[in-house]
Amino acid sequence: MVRIELVINNKLGLHARAAGKFVEVASRFASEIWLVKGKNRVNGKSIMGILTLAAAKGDAVAIEVEGSDEENALKALKDLVLSGFGENNGST
Repeated sequence: MVRIELVINNKLGLHARAAGKFVEVASRFASEIWLVKGKNRVNGKSIMGILTLAAAKGDAVAIEVEGSDEENALKALKDLVLSGFGENNGST
């Protein structure tokens, strides 16, 4: 298993559009993917699960990935989060 902790940096946090993008990327991989905030751990391929985390801008989350393509999955998801889900270009 691989794991990374990141800070949500887009203005609106993990709202529906950002959560949808996370699920879209996560679903490309065979590995199991989990998103963790505090004591809550949800399936990274479930938009409803991600939305229940209510992760706002500045919140720390961890991405945990386990499976045959875990390194590639972790890199893709890390890049997505660090890019602000493509929303840090002035638009929301």
